[in-house]
Amino acid sequence: MENLDSIDWIVLISTLLLIVVYGTYQSRGSKNVKDYLKGGNTSKWYTIGLSVMATQASAITFLSTPGQAFNDGMGFVQFYFGLPIAMVIICMVFIPLYHRLKVYTAYEFLENRFDLKTRTLTAILFLIQRGLAAGITIFAPAIILSVVLGWDLLLLNVFIGLLVIIYTVSGGTRAVNVTQKHQMVVIFIGMLIAFFLIVSKLPQDITFSKALDIAGASGKMEILDFSFDLNNRYTFWSGIIGGTFLMLSYFGTDQSQVQRYLSGKSVKEMQLGLIFNGLLKIPMQFFILLVGVMVFVFYQFNQAPVNFNPIATEVVLNSEYADEFKSLQKEQQNIFNDKQTLIKSFIKSDTPEAAKYIALANEANDEIRAEAKVLIDKAAEENDIKVESNDKDYVFIHFILNNLPRGLIGLLLAVILSAAMSSTASELNALGSTTTIDLYKRNTGEKTEEEMVTASKWFTFAWGIIAIGVACVANLAENLIQLVNIIGSIFYGNVLGIFLLAFFFKHVQGNAVFIAALITQVLVIGLFLLNEYGFINLPFLWLNFVGCTIVIFITLILQSILKNDKTITA
Repeated sequence: MENLDSIDWIVLISTLLLIVVYGTYQSRGSKNVKDYLKGGNTSKWYTIGLSVMATQASAITFLSTPGQAFNDGMGFVQFYFGLPIAMVIICMVFIPLYHRLKVYTAYEFLENRFDLKTRTLTAILFLIQRGLAAGITIFAPAIILSVVLGWDLLLLNVFIGLLVIIYTVSGGTRAVNVTQKHQMVVIFIGMLIAFFLIVSKLPQDITFSKALDIAGASGKMEILDFSFDLNNRYTFWSGIIGGTFLMLSYFGTDQSQVQRYLSGKSVKEMQLGLIFNGLLKIPMQFFILLVGVMVFVFYQFNQAPVNFNPIATEVVLNSEYADEFKSLQKEQQNIFNDKQTLIKSFIKSDTPEAAKYIALANEANDEIRAEAKVLIDKAAEENDIKVESNDKDYVFIHFILNNLPRGLIGLLLAVILSAAMSSTASELNALGSTTTIDLYKRNTGEKTEEEMVTASKWFTFAWGIIAIGVACVANLAENLIQLVNIIGSIFYGNVLGIFLLAFFFKHVQGNAVFIAALITQVLVIGLFLLNEYGFINLPFLWLNFVGCTIVIFITLILQSILKNDKTITA
């Protein structure tokens, strides 16, 4: 458990409160539906770009991504290779169509093109996956901060959730956009400071280029993987193909993102905002991964714990496996001591032979960490305690709390909580909008502007409470950033396929699409479960491509059968 200094508390609380108060103040006076749900169509391209980026860059990004790089290196950046391609397609196809139809949600278009039931089904699929994801974006920072700081998990979930609810309900889309712009500024500053501090804490004779050489010796700088091996989750091909389909689905059909750019002043502002996001997102993710790699290099010169989750370590040390765990700690210490000599030799000679010995030492260290996880799991199971032995998500926060100066710890914690708030706000805003426009308004008849705004606020509030509830019952997955992407991948391919059918297959009608979407969703969930239990080998990223392909294929077959199908229009 870590105790924050008063300066950290001041920085943390003042940063968060300033963002909430500013967002609420700037968005006051949203009286009509256009103001509340589309921000009055006043957003400029840079606000849209930063808001889109902030929606995707949740706290999970800043907790999990450095840990991902610490363990597996820079290869995860390939996950984003499809993003620029997706941005261009959305700018050319999606944005002009949404703007011309003057829609509030992406799913309104589907009723015009197909029928009410297809619109409703797609909206419900969005509500399910995004409702779960909203809970995880609250839970992710809460679980980790509760462990490393000793804060109460339940109270943290409620605190983060209520802060977001306050300004999202009061100000709607404009409040979300305004706050996200400033949250991204805080996030960029915080991560830049963290990076330079990590580099400054390396030994004096270790320059940045030497640090990269040391990371490269252990395979952490291998960015591109052109293999077609499905056992490799992140490759160039999965990023370009699976990633493009995921990003098309997310940015083109997910209301939490669509609502960000629908608030733009014009088509040009919307398109510039997305292109800005497409150009900046990969460098940003590369930089965050590089921060994780530098943390890895830092721990080449500073003793790291066998497991970065302090609660996991505490559990195993209070069990019958304590002696075995202490033995692993001694082994790790010996490897660390030997590695200092190897690194000095490598810095002097920079030979492949020296690099090979560093890599072997780090492999031995990884084996010890894997054995420690097994002991932790055994100790937790025998004592009926739920504890996370996989410590990827704890690496960066452990470094922050134990190595950064006072005051900056508060700033980095504010970065993590700001990221949680920004992505959760977008999600609640979109959940409230979709429920109001696609379900409430469409099925209850015409409502006044005031009634619609009131309904949207209540739905946003309700989804906020649901998200807090999901956060309170959530369980930690292998890696939180993967968990969010897995949830998205189960649903996104199907939804994208529905939209592509609407855009490019003019002869396809509503009944065929609706039936195909239901069948596809069952099949995709089945494929995911078969992969989880080892019956097939299909990494989750490919579910986006597979789901999209299946729904299009089944729809075309059904359409040829249901020749007498009549399109039901609004």
